[in-house]
Amino acid sequence: MTMKLYMHPASNASRPVLLFCAEQKLDVQNQVVDLMKGEHYSDWYTAINPNRQVPTLDDDGFILTESSAILKYLASKTNSPAYPTNDLKKRAHVDEMMDWFNTQFYRDFGYGLAYPQLFPHHKRPTDEIHEGVINWGKEKADIWFKILDTHWLKGGKPYVCGDKITIADYLGACFVTIGEIIRCDYSHLPNVSKWLNNMKSLPSWAKVNEALYGFAGMVKDKPFKAIVP
Repeated sequence: MTMKLYMHPASNASRPVLLFCAEQKLDVQNQVVDLMKGEHYSDWYTAINPNRQVPTLDDDGFILTESSAILKYLASKTNSPAYPTNDLKKRAHVDEMMDWFNTQFYRDFGYGLAYPQLFPHHKRPTDEIHEGVINWGKEKADIWFKILDTHWLKGGKPYVCGDKITIADYLGACFVTIGEIIRCDYSHLPNVSKWLNNMKSLPSWAKVNEALYGFAGMVKDKPFKAIVP
């Protein structure tokens, strides 16, 4: 039975899974959940994922939510070298990087800086509080980006866990490129820039990220606070 992925192409949690599936040529049927129309709140989707978020994977009745968990499952199911099985320490390092991207980095960069500027439902109760959240998010995100550049990607490593691509790169690169919507400039972060260029050279990158770049074009005239030199 073909696996089904409930997703939205502009969703920053869906894009890592979509990119991995495309690159690995996995037999997965994509079903769009229209977030703009509130379809993730519909009865039929809530019955599948009560979190009301995407993505959700259905593998012959086995339901799995959370982007990071889906990546690990798909990589394990297909014995992908992007999630090492023969070296516990290498596998643990991939887990470490995925947790790092998914927690402190995403919290401050995604939910602290980008989303409050992009989505009305992230608007805080007052303008003063809202501005404070964005300023705090930018301050903290600047720190995480410096750590990414000088520690995790130290020496210009091609990928976050070394010389070979892992599922941590799929997750991390899609999170970092949220910044392209708010016009972040990573030129002062040479190792981050090199890594992103490596990820953007993947054959499926442009196609999978069409919606991301379309969104960026829609808000190209809106002022943003961003990560810049």
